[in-house]
Amino acid sequence: MPRRGHRNGEQDSQAEKTTEKERRRRTEQHKERIMTKEEIVSAHGEYNLQSWSKQKGLSPIAVRNGDGLYFWDMDGKRYSDMSSQLVNLNLGHGNRAIIDAIKEQAEKYCYISPGYASESRSQLAKDLVSFLPDTFGKIFFTNGGADANENAVKIARMYTGRHKIFSRYRSYHGSTFGAGNLTGEPRRYPLEPGIPGFVKFFDPYLYRDGLDETDQEKASKQYLARLREQIIYEGPDSVAAIVIETVTGSNGVIIPPSGYLPGLRALCDEFGILLICDEVMAGFGRTGAMFAFENWGIKPDLVTFAKGVTCGYVQLGGVAVSSKIAAHFDDAVLSCGLTYSGHPLACAAGVACVRYYGEHGILENAKERGKTLSSLLQNIQTAHPGVGDVRSIGLFAAVELVKDKKTREPLVPYGKDPEGIMKAILRRLAAKGFMTYSHENMIIVAPPLIITDDQLVEELAKLDEALTEAGL
Repeated sequence: MPRRGHRNGEQDSQAEKTTEKERRRRTEQHKERIMTKEEIVSAHGEYNLQSWSKQKGLSPIAVRNGDGLYFWDMDGKRYSDMSSQLVNLNLGHGNRAIIDAIKEQAEKYCYISPGYASESRSQLAKDLVSFLPDTFGKIFFTNGGADANENAVKIARMYTGRHKIFSRYRSYHGSTFGAGNLTGEPRRYPLEPGIPGFVKFFDPYLYRDGLDETDQEKASKQYLARLREQIIYEGPDSVAAIVIETVTGSNGVIIPPSGYLPGLRALCDEFGILLICDEVMAGFGRTGAMFAFENWGIKPDLVTFAKGVTCGYVQLGGVAVSSKIAAHFDDAVLSCGLTYSGHPLACAAGVACVRYYGEHGILENAKERGKTLSSLLQNIQTAHPGVGDVRSIGLFAAVELVKDKKTREPLVPYGKDPEGIMKAILRRLAAKGFMTYSHENMIIVAPPLIITDDQLVEELAKLDEALTEAGL
């Protein structure tokens, strides 16, 4: 009679053969399931609702892979990602440090609820607080930028006991119900009638308002005086917070003039209003600083973030709050909660991202390459009668197209493009392998922060050519 151990050895061997056979079978099945380009595009149109689009006639590019600045379609054509997708892929495609961090966390555990202490969650919160001003204390993690802004508003209302929230017309803070009501541009219309207590004001836009751009301090005083009057007429004791994109993003990379943000900080202090800086797009090195508000030396009360914290490798957002606000909730209940708050995989990606920024000089690269980008854009502005203005800070830029440089009339009406002019320009750029997006009469230029000077020269030449071909 064979020994027990020998029989188990035979069984183990048989089990291994069965496992290997099953593995081969699954591999073959997987190979059979790989979709062709045509199948991918067809299924996309048949089963997906694509954001911000009429669904009929869509023909998106089917993407095969990406590396650094570039990604390739299923036919092998290379594209340069000159908008970092949605201004979130700050470290480019295929970053091994982020990928490896996600894998390492997945092997430990993929999910644990927010009520447990998770190493990646704790580490990322600690790292983020260390990058913020010394007035900051804690982080509340969210799924992305929209719910970061919604929770920031909620925290501000709980902390102050007030209900009104000021935000700007030329702004985008997300499209969920709360964030959509914060948003000022036309994408808020489907949410109307909106939430009571959301008040809009105009941000400082010297080019569009025809003001003297050489005297920014004077312009700032004018904008702030109007805002102060509006606060008084709304009742200062009812205003919980003023929410701004530190640098207005998709609505034209509108950079605040000198003196505006310090003046806004003083205005908030005067009336006991919280200042919330939406850094979802402008944060994490995009402007050459870790957070855009650092460029003007101010300290907000709350900061919302997303996008560049994980570069889109796993979705994550959050609200950073001052120590004073954090202390309020030592005894008061924080009535905020999300199933995926501080998701371990996302936080692991975040830790890797944040450390990569520091260890590889990404902020310095954004600042230096930003000088090259600014120079190239100014050359384009000079050369093209249809380019009314170019604005950039770090690697965050917009090209504003006009019908006439003297009148500054936009190339297309705000919120509309009846003749498809902007879409036609984007198609010309895509044919040259330059991928970005437009909003109203603006073309966004916001490449990954790892871009080189040579790559900038190569890509901006394509933009120059496309504008020439479009007769601009």
